[in-house]
Amino acid sequence: MKLVVVSAGLSVPSSTRLLGDRLAAATAGRAGGSVDVRVVELRDLAVEIAHNLTNGFPGPALSAAIDDVTSADGLIVVTPVFSASYSGLFKSFFDVLDQGVLAGKPVLIAATGGSGRHSLVLEHAVRPLFAYLRAVVVPTGVYAASEDWGAEGLAERVDRAAGELAALLPAPAAAPVSSFSAPEAAVPAQPAAGRAAQPVAGRVAQPVAGRVAQPVAGRADQPIAGRADGFHVVPFEEQLAALRP
Repeated sequence: MKLVVVSAGLSVPSSTRLLGDRLAAATAGRAGGSVDVRVVELRDLAVEIAHNLTNGFPGPALSAAIDDVTSADGLIVVTPVFSASYSGLFKSFFDVLDQGVLAGKPVLIAATGGSGRHSLVLEHAVRPLFAYLRAVVVPTGVYAASEDWGAEGLAERVDRAAGELAALLPAPAAAPVSSFSAPEAAVPAQPAAGRAAQPVAGRVAQPVAGRVAQPVAGRADQPIAGRADGFHVVPFEEQLAALRP
């Protein structure tokens, strides 16, 4: 299972990256099984994103990041708030993706800002963007202002959003179960102790209606030596010799 974090933080260290890491760790813990978490730092791709917007060709680093995002089973996208919306770098990265590559992909949206007054940026800017891209956005978005770090409430929101994303990820593959079974040894039927074969009461063998026994062409019924009914078996060699000229 592949989980990709897209972080648009610019500083080092970055609170945007820190929030993405916390969300990824919580999602991996709730998903179960083996989760491959990868982080795409847009700060390192800024020049290639700009070149792609002008010439239409992604550089090698940007191409690898696009492959990670498009092949992910789930995405966590985190942007800092610039001018009451997502950052231009964040938007530019999703502008260079091919149309439809995020359709149906589970996405957890998150943002960081200097003030709690920008918390609605997730609902009026980020969520509509991914709705347009036809991604499946989890109900809970996580916004972390400067005063939220270390305060009550952020950990609960992180855990709730991670659980919602984990519920949309594919279930861990179960170990294959072999359908092969060794053949049982043939066991000859044994009569039950003290039990003799008994005829079925009221049942008499009847000839098949309309069916008459026909003699085999060229073969005469011969008496069998030693039997009271007077028939005997002619060896095949003698029958073959009788047919030769």
